[in-house]
Amino acid sequence: MNSSIINRLNSGKIGVIPTDTIYGIVGSALNPVVVEKIYQLRRRAVDKPMIILISSLDDLEKFDVKLTDKQKEFLQKNWPNPLSVILPCKCEKFKYLHRGTNSLAFRMPKDKKLLEMLRQTGPLVAPSANFEGEKPAETVEEAKKYFADQAAFYVKGKIKSKPSTIIKLDEEGKVDILRESRLRISSHI
Repeated sequence: MNSSIINRLNSGKIGVIPTDTIYGIVGSALNPVVVEKIYQLRRRAVDKPMIILISSLDDLEKFDVKLTDKQKEFLQKNWPNPLSVILPCKCEKFKYLHRGTNSLAFRMPKDKKLLEMLRQTGPLVAPSANFEGEKPAETVEEAKKYFADQAAFYVKGKIKSKPSTIIKLDEEGKVDILRESRLRISSHI
């Protein structure tokens, strides 16, 4: 991603980019105003948390997420991948992200350019580029039909066209598979 897009994201703008799975509407996960704007743009249920893209395990510390040894071992073995992992986050400061669920979903993408961008922007919320309940955009043109000029930028690229696998990972490292996609995960460590 070019420096113009990184600068826009760092200044609180929202855009549509190809992620490691599908097109996402992205913005800074550490900016509550940006997160609320994405909820409004997507017409997303206000009690439903969004997936957060991160560039390293260290990014989890920014959300006060403390990993057990079993969780860390699992994540080191399975990331980066199209795998979104729900982890406990009871910190009141991040209620704007966890929406009262006391958990957040994180994904470390298996895409070198995207990981490099995340190192420069910090964590990004990245729900699919569509209105809640509608078909995810498969092209920039489809995304523009949803968001028009409300997104500051659109980036064309190749997408894998399948959403990520979503799991919940408890303190003991037990895996609960909530949505299976291309990536198959064993429910045993």
